[in-house]
Amino acid sequence: MKQLTKAEEQIMQSLWKAQKAFVKEIIEQMEEPKPAYNTVSTVVRILEKKGFVGFEAFGKSHRYYPLISKEDYSEQVMNQ
Repeated sequence: MKQLTKAEEQIMQSLWKAQKAFVKEIIEQMEEPKPAYNTVSTVVRILEKKGFVGFEAFGKSHRYYPLISKEDYSEQVMNQ
């Protein structure tokens, strides 16, 4: 399993907390200064390609959810 970048980990922290969230909701949970919508959207799509995040489509919108638990990720990182 790949280790997450700092930006990816911040977004995963928000998703682990919310369980399911749209990009706008992820941004709302982040600390100031909040990143741009497009930045978060791009990182979420990268996380999807890496297999960390799944999504449900609602028309043109997507609601994202973690595919790996925080505990499993922490354990994998500690073992590397």
